[in-house]
Amino acid sequence: MGLQGVKAVFFDLDNTLVDTAAAGRRAIEEVVSALQAKHHCGEGEARAICDRVRAKLLRECHDPATTCITELRISHWEEAIQETLGGQANRSLAAECYFLWKTTRLRHLTLAEDTRGMLTELRKAVRLLLLTNGDRQTQREKIEACACQPYFDAIVVGGEQKEEKPAPSIFHHCCDLLGVQPAECIMVGDSLDTDIQGGLNAGLKATVWLNKTMTTPLDTAPVPHYVISSVLDLPALLQKMDNKINTNLETSHTPSCNEVH
Repeated sequence: MGLQGVKAVFFDLDNTLVDTAAAGRRAIEEVVSALQAKHHCGEGEARAICDRVRAKLLRECHDPATTCITELRISHWEEAIQETLGGQANRSLAAECYFLWKTTRLRHLTLAEDTRGMLTELRKAVRLLLLTNGDRQTQREKIEACACQPYFDAIVVGGEQKEEKPAPSIFHHCCDLLGVQPAECIMVGDSLDTDIQGGLNAGLKATVWLNKTMTTPLDTAPVPHYVISSVLDLPALLQKMDNKINTNLETSHTPSCNEVH
């Protein structure tokens, strides 16, 4: 597959290439089971603890310069346990829950075989870059767990840069790494706010929104150039884009009656 005008494709990681949400749900179930079996919590209490942790993760504001992500997330569990069960803070139980959640989630983060095949074929035509937001340690552990490094020419973690998606600077850094221009790149991701808005901010050639559930976005949401329901639909989309460009080129070079040869 040769692609006119496209030299690189940037991929998001979480819930684009790997199903982080599903891995997280399985991790929560492991913790619920452990709290019931080992610590004699009722199922309602165990799920309440986990729901509180999930809420804290969604609101999480982490400054790696001042706080270790491990300590911060153990504190989420510690607070959730105390808020649910009352009594004294129990940091040892919190640490046990956190590490069980973390290791289970990482164990279930896999790069599917068909996705690996798609990346391998795509890389024959264009350069590939993984661009993921998040804490350096957390994201590097995910990258290691799903063993995706061999499929990319470069990997950029937002937590290692001055700014994360959707800031244009991180996209331009990616372009510099690959020696390409923004107008030669495509961004593929599941987040309208970071992946799509970021690609638009940076002036990329195109943005591709992965909308697995085909939900209707808010009127105020950024508008992607293209929408797919599976990342495996990307090669066909790129081929359509390429065919359209080729058709336009042929049309523009059709001789007119007044053209001199």
